[in-house]
Amino acid sequence: MLEDFFDQVIGLKSIHRKGWTKKVGIKEPESVADHTYSMTLMSVVLAELHALDVQKVATMSLIHDLAESLVGDYTPDEISLKQKRKLENNAMKEVLSSLPLTLAKKYEKIWNEYQETKTKEAQLVHDIDRLEMAFQARKYLEEGYDKDKLGKFLKTADKEIKNEYLRKILNKIIRNTINLTNTNV
Repeated sequence: MLEDFFDQVIGLKSIHRKGWTKKVGIKEPESVADHTYSMTLMSVVLAELHALDVQKVATMSLIHDLAESLVGDYTPDEISLKQKRKLENNAMKEVLSSLPLTLAKKYEKIWNEYQETKTKEAQLVHDIDRLEMAFQARKYLEEGYDKDKLGKFLKTADKEIKNEYLRKILNKIIRNTINLTNTNV
């Protein structure tokens, strides 16, 4: 049973983040596993700095895209949020069913908390998801990809990140990006 769960986790290495391909034209973008690793390390550090439950934040970050191992990575223009949630909730139940019941229930509770975005931990993880996207957009910009297309990712992050501390980090990314391109993002 655990082997099935671990196979799902390993599968995230093969699922590319579709937004980079579809919206920017990157042929070999980061994988969901790449994104999750970066995001989780950022989450641990930022949870410590915010005096939040580090273990919960790390777990939440690690599982936030786990359902994509079964359903793939959808961009917002491909599927409604309601449809995406339904697909991902069903997939998450299936993935977690490979774990011992106590762990499955624990992770499902954390997954639901992430989905509801009501706790400080869930809000932080959602904001970090966008912050990591902004860092990745800057990396692709440094590699020479289209600044206008990447600018849309930075604008999304700017619109959605609520945490003031993370907004300061994002503003530095945006300033650095403007310096890289000599244009407004």
